[in-house]
Parts: sequence; structure tokens; C-alpha cells
Amino acid sequence: PPGGHVRGFVQPRLLFLLARKPAHGYELMEQLNEGEGAATDPALLYRTLHRFQADGLVSSDWDTEGRGAARRVYEITPDGLEYLHAWAVEIRRTRQQLDRFLQEYEVYFQNERR
Repeated sequence: PPGGHVRGFVQPRLLFLLARKPAHGYELMEQLNEGEGAATDPALLYRTLHRFQADGLVSSDWDTEGRGAARRVYEITPDGLEYLHAWAVEIRRTRQQLDRFLQEYEVYFQNERR
């Protein structure tokens, strides 16, 4: 993220989903798959959640209410919210660079065809 390159949107999307409301892994998986158009690897999701938790970006508690097995519910922390804002700045910067590249590309190849 900040200072790095945006390779995919699983990390910022995951933080954004948790900023909207706490959720368990299966719910997050469904929401990510809706937005990405391609299935998110469950192992990647849980590795990311565990790394976020180790870094203090999310916290989790067991939800033992309701039927069925207990499920871990994840929630964004204040540090995670700050990190999400930093991601948005980086994504905006990357989008500006991509827009500039595409404009130059189109001008160059439009002129080359003449």
C-alpha cells in the first residue's frame, strides 16, 4: 500500500468491508466475490485477516450466538481505518498515473497511424 504498488484490491476491499460493518470470514468471502468478478481464494482471505490482526489493523471475537458452530467475527480497528485511508490515497495516485499513461499512449499511437 502506501509506498508500494497496488497489485490487487483484496486488502483495501477487505478493510473497506470491515469499515462498513464487522463480519465473519464467510460473509467477507461472499462480498469480495461479488465485487471482484473472480473467486477470492479462501486461504488468501484468512492469511490476510490473520496478518491484519497481527498488525493491529483488525480485531476479532468469537460469535457464539445463533445456531451452529461459533464463528470468528472481524472488526476494523482505528489503526486499520487509518491504513484504509492511506490505501485510498495510494489508489488515487496510481489511478492518476494510469490515466496519464493512457492519455500519452493514445496521443502517441493516434499520431503514429497518420
